[in-house]
Amino acid sequence: MPLVNVKEMMEKAREGHYAVGAFNINNLEWTKAILSTAEELKAPVILGVSEGANKYMTGYKVVADMVKAMIETLNITVPVALHLDHGTFEGAQKALAAGYSSVMFDGSHYGIEENVEKTKEIVALAKKLGATVEAEVGSIGGEEDGVTGRGEVADPLQCKMIADLGIDMLAAGIGNIHGQYPANWQGLDFETLAKIKETCGHMPLVLHGGTGIPEDMIKKAISLGVCKINVNTECQLSFAAATRAYIEAGKDKEKKGFDPRKLLAPGTEAIKQTVKEKMEMFGCIGKAN
Repeated sequence: MPLVNVKEMMEKAREGHYAVGAFNINNLEWTKAILSTAEELKAPVILGVSEGANKYMTGYKVVADMVKAMIETLNITVPVALHLDHGTFEGAQKALAAGYSSVMFDGSHYGIEENVEKTKEIVALAKKLGATVEAEVGSIGGEEDGVTGRGEVADPLQCKMIADLGIDMLAAGIGNIHGQYPANWQGLDFETLAKIKETCGHMPLVLHGGTGIPEDMIKKAISLGVCKINVNTECQLSFAAATRAYIEAGKDKEKKGFDPRKLLAPGTEAIKQTVKEKMEMFGCIGKAN
């Protein structure tokens, strides 16, 4: 099945009151683990790629070609979108040119007027290519691949200004952060989320920083219009813990346990388990058709 944009995914998620998981990929193992799990669970999936991960994997076209080839070779039948995560203005253009089916333009660090103008340009380009666009208002806290946000709570009126530009998804800061949440985290600001939903109507909303948010908060966010939830750190932590356990148990010194295919296998399986748990929580299992 060829790559799809997220438009139909988001419409079905909104109508079905569930969210689609957007899982960041960092290499071949990550990609294979997420695609295989989505196929097994018959769940639609969004593969998120930061600009840093694109650079690590040697470029947008390499990533796009790898994902497309893997979908074909693994005979993946569920809907898959390849989505640039927290893209710059230039990065979003490069991703679209390389064949990404969806991009996020993160203009949250600009003033609202400049954010509007740049978002308009990305939307116009994406529409020509049949791709979808996510935009952001109110930066998400924490750091992801060098992109640092102060953690603002979005202004619902500014959200409306961006939502009316023809975008397909809106990420709005509601107290969520990238990375691990501190012990004194105050939780998601549902009052603001409800106002954004009321102001923006049927616009699918995006929750970044999905790692570590309690299930009850996830469910409530979905009930208030969140249709896409991003997960990255949790997969990284699972991968690291499983890989560490393998080495600390001395498995890499047994026979050919040092072979990278064997060395990376426990971490890859851990990613699969994390993705499965998140898909269960988001309610998207069995929603591929």
